[in-house]
Amino acid sequence: MAEPNQAPIIVIKKVVGHGGHHGGAWKVAYADFVTAMMALFIVLWLLSSSEQVKKAVGGYFQDPTGSGKLMGSSMTGTGGADSVAVSKENMDKLKDVLEQAMKEMPNFQQMKSQVEFIVTGEGLRVELLETDKGMFFESGRGEPTQGGAEFIKRLAGEMGKLPNKLLIEGHTDAKPFPGNAAYTNWELSTDRANAARRLMQQNGVRADQVTQVRGYGDQHLRNPKDPLAASNRRISVIVGYLNRPSPKPEGAGKPIEGHAAAEPTKHH
Repeated sequence: MAEPNQAPIIVIKKVVGHGGHHGGAWKVAYADFVTAMMALFIVLWLLSSSEQVKKAVGGYFQDPTGSGKLMGSSMTGTGGADSVAVSKENMDKLKDVLEQAMKEMPNFQQMKSQVEFIVTGEGLRVELLETDKGMFFESGRGEPTQGGAEFIKRLAGEMGKLPNKLLIEGHTDAKPFPGNAAYTNWELSTDRANAARRLMQQNGVRADQVTQVRGYGDQHLRNPKDPLAASNRRISVIVGYLNRPSPKPEGAGKPIEGHAAAEPTKHH
């Protein structure tokens, strides 16, 4: 039996209108703006920074691994002399780094009492002090011992990483040199300093890094109260300060007293 007619059920769905889809283009533009601002601030910071910082940043982009001669990422690394910006202000830090590097040598315990690191007005002075039996150089000879050569090579490997210039000095005690009078403590001190220079340049030190080789003979005794003490016989390697101005001769640029400075000649 057919059911009576029912009213149809009408479902009304309300369509809500939306604006156009904006996408993420604004995010890209904003990110570009922030990146540009950050780059601007970095440039402004670099312009106001010291030369040391500028070299460090430039060194990073040239050598991101920090393994080169100049400072790159190694400024924040550990170990090695190239992790130190060797200016006058932090020469003490270089001293600590070199001491630590030397301690890693197998025979350093036998030598540690004969090696001294001293910060002076010239720079960092590394003193290799002799013993009665000859620690770094054989007695009366200009060639290093086997242990002395190994130590000098290790020292050269660390100092070769530095931008600083080096000075090498040779010293003797006051005992007259025996035998041939033509060969004296002057020659011996100079020969030892030069032998150290050759060995260092063969093992990491750059050819233009050593600026002076000095032989003092017995004129700068470490222990003046005992002129014959073995410690007076020594090799000194000085790491000079960076950007140290060259001293001018006394009176340079001043007119001689009693004489007026000559006027420049005029050419017509």
